Amino acid sequence: MPRLYGETALGLAWVIALLASLAVLFIGEVLGQTPCLLCWFQRAFMFPLAIVLGLGLWWRDDRVGRYGVALAIGGAAVALWHLGLYVGVIPERIQPCTAAGPSCTDDNQLVFGVPIPLMALAAFGAIAALSALSLKEKHS
Repeated sequence: MPRLYGETALGLAWVIALLASLAVLFIGEVLGQTPCLLCWFQRAFMFPLAIVLGLGLWWRDDRVGRYGVALAIGGAAVALWHLGLYVGVIPERIQPCTAAGPSCTDDNQLVFGVPIPLMALAAFGAIAALSALSLKEKHS
């Protein structure tokens, strides 16, 4: 099985970040689902990933994966906390969402039967792994 290195891994990370960014815009703007506070924090990590990784590919910056790893780990940490709240592992008393805004844990967090925090965690994890792979030197 061929291994992923360099621009191929970075390109896949960028595609995931771009698709995830477009998906959250679709969920918010087309489906009309208001994001909760933790969803906004996750967006704050995902949107720059699409831009930074895309610019890194455009400028052929083979070290841009460093920023991809850092942003993806930050976003994954927020997504993991959100998922813990959603499944009930983390007590709701430390939930950042207010009673007046959208809830971080109700059924509004499901898209096609999959919790949004789980999808975000998977996307951030894949982006972090692919960004890290893009930093490895190709050994032939």
